[in-house]
Amino acid sequence: MTPKPEVTGFYDQRTGSIQYVVADPEAKTCAIIDPVLDYDEKSAATATTHADAILKFIAEKGYEVEWILDTHPHADHFTAAAYLKEKTGALTAIGERVIDVQKLWKGFYNWPDFCADGSQWDKLFADGETFKVGNIPASVMFSPGHTLASITYVIGDAAFVHDTLFMPDSGTARADFPGGSARQLWKSIQDILALPGETRIFTGHDYRPGGREPLWESTVAEQKAKNIHMSVHKTEAEFVAARKARDKTLSMPKLILHALQINTNAGRLPTPEDNGRRYLKIPMNLLEGAAWDG
Repeated sequence: MTPKPEVTGFYDQRTGSIQYVVADPEAKTCAIIDPVLDYDEKSAATATTHADAILKFIAEKGYEVEWILDTHPHADHFTAAAYLKEKTGALTAIGERVIDVQKLWKGFYNWPDFCADGSQWDKLFADGETFKVGNIPASVMFSPGHTLASITYVIGDAAFVHDTLFMPDSGTARADFPGGSARQLWKSIQDILALPGETRIFTGHDYRPGGREPLWESTVAEQKAKNIHMSVHKTEAEFVAARKARDKTLSMPKLILHALQINTNAGRLPTPEDNGRRYLKIPMNLLEGAAWDG
C-alpha cells in the first residue's frame, strides 16, 4: 500500500496560493512546500505572518522540518524559503532547471554578477530523483510549461502539482510567462494524469470561482473526469489552442517583476545599500499584457 502522508494546506487570501506541510507523523518529520513571504506591493513592506503560522503549526505538532521545497520560481508571491531555513536549518530544494530561469531573468534584470548556477539552494532535484520525508518515499517529476523549471513532488500517495492542474472547476495554469509553453504544459499534465487514479492532487493556487470556499485537494480520477479544460480538450492541439487563447486575455501578475528577483535567489531579499535600505529593480517595458492591452 502506498504510504499516505499527513497534508495540511495553508491558504493565502492575497495571492490565492496554497502552502503545504507534508508530514510523516510516525517519524515526526515534515517538509514545507511553496511557503509564502508576505509582501505588500503598495508599501513594499514584507512580513512573515504566513511563514510564522506554519512554524507555529509545526511546533505544536512536534515535527522536525527536513525540507523546504519550492516547485518553481513563483511569479505572484515571494518565497519564504530563506526565512524558514534561517529559522529551522532545513535543506532548501527546487528543480535543477531553475538554472535556466536564473539565466533568463539575469538578463532581464541586467545582473552581470548574479550567480545563475542554482547554488542558492541546498539541493537541485533532477527529473526522476528520489528522496524521503521521514520514512515516506518521494520522487520528482519534471513538469515544465508554466515555467522552464516547474516540478511536481510525489510524496507517498500525494502529488504537489503547483501550476499545472488547478481544482477541476478552475482548469489549468497559464503558460505565457517567459519560458512558458502550452505544449509542454499539456505533456506535463499528461504525465500527472498517468499517476494512479487514487493519487491525491494538491494544487498550488485556488482562485475560488463563484466565490466558493478555497479548495486544494482532488484526485487524478476526479481531474480526468471533471477538469473543465482536460475533460473537454482531448488532444494536444485542442488544448494548446484553447490555452493560448485564454492566456491572451490575461494580464501579467502584479508581482511578477517584484517576485522573480527574490525567487530566483531562493527567497533572499536584496542586499541593503549603504543607507541600510533594500531596493527592488523593475525593468520597464519588458513584458506584454499591460492593463490597457486587454
